[in-house]
Amino acid sequence: MSTGTTTTSTTNAAPEAPPAAPPVPLRRNWRFQALWAGQACSTLGLQIIDTAYPLLLLALTGSSTLAAAFGALQIGASVLFGIHGGSVADRYDRRRILIVGDTTRLIACASVPLAMALGRLTVAHSLLVAVVVGATIAYTGPVRLLAVRSVVPPEQLRQALAQDEARMSGAGLIGPPLAGALFGLGRAAPFVGTALTSLLSLVVALLVRFPGRPQSPSDNSKAVGTDGTAGTRSTKGAALAGYRYLAGSALLRPILAVVLLINLAGTAMLLPVMVVLRGQGTSDAGIGLALAGEAVGALAGALLVRRLHRSAGPGALLLAVSWLTVPVMLAPLLPGGPVTVFAGLFLVGLGVPTLRVMIDLLVFQQVPDALRGRVIAATMTMFTVGMPAGMVGSGLLLDHLSPAAALGTVAALLAAGLVPATVGRTLRRATWPDRTAA
Repeated sequence: MSTGTTTTSTTNAAPEAPPAAPPVPLRRNWRFQALWAGQACSTLGLQIIDTAYPLLLLALTGSSTLAAAFGALQIGASVLFGIHGGSVADRYDRRRILIVGDTTRLIACASVPLAMALGRLTVAHSLLVAVVVGATIAYTGPVRLLAVRSVVPPEQLRQALAQDEARMSGAGLIGPPLAGALFGLGRAAPFVGTALTSLLSLVVALLVRFPGRPQSPSDNSKAVGTDGTAGTRSTKGAALAGYRYLAGSALLRPILAVVLLINLAGTAMLLPVMVVLRGQGTSDAGIGLALAGEAVGALAGALLVRRLHRSAGPGALLLAVSWLTVPVMLAPLLPGGPVTVFAGLFLVGLGVPTLRVMIDLLVFQQVPDALRGRVIAATMTMFTVGMPAGMVGSGLLLDHLSPAAALGTVAALLAAGLVPATVGRTLRRATWPDRTAA
């Protein structure tokens, strides 16, 4: 009878699955917070040596060229080794890469105060350390970002990346003045401090376990294509696969082109701004405080990431921050001197974490794990490669133009470069992809 059938059916029915437990709040995710603390130590150490090494070389040699060579060699090594660094992150245990990289940087940084104590420090030694530090950045940079992703659920990724941006901004704000203060205590002090931060970062890498083995391409014989769809070619090897992915992505390609343009213009404006402020009678400390406006803005902007991401699509956010940068470049020419410069850079800095988290999210949402390290390394290289060109370009402009004219030229070139991206539909109509696309 129907009642009997109904009773039997009800009795044999599979019980409903219990609702999934909510994820642990990020503040109580000890693996993420420990990794974040280790990364904060590493970033702070890098900020210290970026300031301390030029000061040391200037004191040792009196040569501005050699003082600038440290940064140039470090950036050059990061770019040169970046291609291989992404490939290594996709093929080998990522936790082991982090341990080896932190150990190498610890040895390199500790060798400087040791050589000072023995009276054996040379310019060649210092410049070799620059190359080693740049190389470790190339190998550990993608892994650090992947480690964050591996210990947080997808729904908390935006929040985790925003906190990671606070680390970057905080280190950028604290590092330079801390390096100057330590250098005042003694030439070896900032390098001892950098070695200690490298040691703390290494200890975290040794103690905290995270999923370190990338998904094997052989497990996914179908690689994800440049448009986010499955393809048939394996991604194993192919160190340039990350660049090919970015070149073929209809969304990431124009985004990174605009970011490259902003980084180039932003670096090119620094030297003219310093010359203008010095000409207005601003002290060295005042110039430093004025240029800290971007770091302060970025620190505050880390709190706005989620709200800004909800307010507009990724392309619209990028264009808004990019166009805001154009008038800010002319801020040093307005009344107010360092205060005006600080305020302008603060406004631009507010949008920096939003853009960085946006790009990281787009990579994590579209790129498969087996290719993610190479794509991240490629994006890091694209962020960096415009900086040396900006430094050289600003020097050439100042050789032929006044600082005011140089700033106007950089602002005009940036505006001209943004016009095609603004007129085109790709960025204006871009939407956030499905987080499960990868």
